[in-house]
Amino acid sequence: MTPRRDDAAGFTLLELLIALVVFSLVLLVLRQGFDAATRLFEQQRQTLAAQDDLDAVDRFVRQVVASADAGNGREGPLLVGTNHRLTWRGPVPHALQTQAEAISGGGRANMALSVDDAHRFVLQWSAYRHVIEPPTPVEQRVLLNGLEGVEWHYYASGHWSPTWYGNTLPELVRLRLVFAPGDARHWPDIVVAPRLNPLP
Repeated sequence: MTPRRDDAAGFTLLELLIALVVFSLVLLVLRQGFDAATRLFEQQRQTLAAQDDLDAVDRFVRQVVASADAGNGREGPLLVGTNHRLTWRGPVPHALQTQAEAISGGGRANMALSVDDAHRFVLQWSAYRHVIEPPTPVEQRVLLNGLEGVEWHYYASGHWSPTWYGNTLPELVRLRLVFAPGDARHWPDIVVAPRLNPLP
């Protein structure tokens, strides 16, 4: 007697090929889903980082403009503003103080905020010195990249003006950050009330 062949035992080559194709398709779909999730996560991370940068700039601008030196009314203009640049005198922010300035209690500085030719929002400052002392070098810190420009406005006597020049401070200072077309970042106007009481 000859043994009987069992044709149903095992898989045929065609069945194995079909299983491999289906498995490959499942892996491809999983890989695309993973890539999409990774891209979404990275976009969300970049959006949150951009919002953090804007929030830090907002807080910094509010701090330095609110603490602008109101002077004593006899020193001439302590705040000069155009639509694209703000220059003022005030205390050096803690984040910018050198170790020696921090130990000695800081000091006043001449500061300016504007957008440079590389579309960077920059703060420039130099230590304030009396007219008979030699000037100190100007230092610069980039606060934000990728700006088209800024728009400053100054409020006093019931209306907004794009310029300010005087020996007093405006009641309010408004800053609008202008982003390039297509930039996903948005930020509301920053409105700050400088300290209006002159120093004795």
